[in-house]
Amino acid sequence: PSGSNASSEPGVGSETPAKLAGDLEVAAFQGGYGIDFYQQAAEEFGKQHPDLKIKVWGNPRVWEQLRPRFVGGNPPDLAFPGWGMDHWALAEEGQLEDLGEALKGKPASGEGTWGDTFDPAMLKLGQLGGKQYTLPYYFSMLGWWYDPGVFQKNGWTPPKTWSELLALGEKIKAKGIAPLTYQGKYPYYMVEGMLLPWAVGIGGEETMKALQNLEPGAWKSEPVLRAAGMIAELRDKGFFQAGATAMSHTEAQQEFLQGKAAMIPCGTWLYSEMRETMPAGAQMEFFLPPTVEGGKGDPTAVMVAIEPWMVPVAAKNKSAAIELFKAMTSVENARKFVEAKGTLMAIKGSDEGVKLPKVLENPAKAYRTSTMVWSVHYRQWYPALDTEIQNALTALLNKDLAPAAFGDRVEAAAEKIRNDDSITKHKL
Repeated sequence: PSGSNASSEPGVGSETPAKLAGDLEVAAFQGGYGIDFYQQAAEEFGKQHPDLKIKVWGNPRVWEQLRPRFVGGNPPDLAFPGWGMDHWALAEEGQLEDLGEALKGKPASGEGTWGDTFDPAMLKLGQLGGKQYTLPYYFSMLGWWYDPGVFQKNGWTPPKTWSELLALGEKIKAKGIAPLTYQGKYPYYMVEGMLLPWAVGIGGEETMKALQNLEPGAWKSEPVLRAAGMIAELRDKGFFQAGATAMSHTEAQQEFLQGKAAMIPCGTWLYSEMRETMPAGAQMEFFLPPTVEGGKGDPTAVMVAIEPWMVPVAAKNKSAAIELFKAMTSVENARKFVEAKGTLMAIKGSDEGVKLPKVLENPAKAYRTSTMVWSVHYRQWYPALDTEIQNALTALLNKDLAPAAFGDRVEAAAEKIRNDDSITKHKL
């Protein structure tokens, strides 16, 4: 079956669905935000549709249960598998419904279309070949964090530019504090918190597009080598906390919260991940990675990651699945999710009229004022390339690779994938 084919089932397209009845199964990744909100939304939806029997279940490794069910042609009706499952592969295999027609239908509340209720930049992240295979819900932003109390006490200001970062780093070192720490066991924090933002800042959006499209020479291009050189310069100046390469994400983040390092790259999940172990008096605030003076990139650019939801082609109750997700993504429910879970949503207006957690105020402002949103797709598309990028960056941080050698190593990995006809290639 092909996910690109329009379904003949009533309600899958833009028409008003027929009466909803039967069984509706929802499987969801149970991460830091749990699945209780989805269960509550389903309960409310069920009251409006008493002929529906809704089951919402999930766990932290839900993808392990979902893989054999997709293979066996018996998937749930609505799924949020988490990042342990390659949803792009499912789309390529024709296993996901194209939701483009559904987005032309009416929203759960208000005027216009359901598609109008989403941030268009977020919708784009769920498209492949012009078709809408996944839909966003909450999303994360990656940036840098600092403790405003520590900075205020020392008269420091979060650096907005590379030059400001270099000047501030020396002042922080003079106080006996590491300017930066990082989650060394998971190098993608540094790839996505420093390397890629600086490469995009130097070369613009086209640089990231070239990297993800596997264009020959992209990983040895000037923007990438300069960004790698910037990381090497911070390394050589002693700006990174000693031993960070061996730290897990929570270990490095705890070091930051204990004041042993002044700044750390991380996503907007940092507070929810660390709040149970935050020392008394510790604070955290978000800022965008320092920009590179003279770069071609948009200084307001933000890097986001969406949490994709999908309707399988083999689902038995697509109409009900779509209508439930419409209800879940209503602006009213989206605002409730923001307040309950402390994250940002892909629904227009979801952060208006609600009391945002203080740690989300800066990310929300950065997102609202941004004129460029970008995301990393190659981690899902080409896992072997992602592994090599992370390993090469660790080698760079450990002084085992120079910036040029970093570019050579990653470009060789990209070349290997380019020449492997068994790997499906993607284009942005």
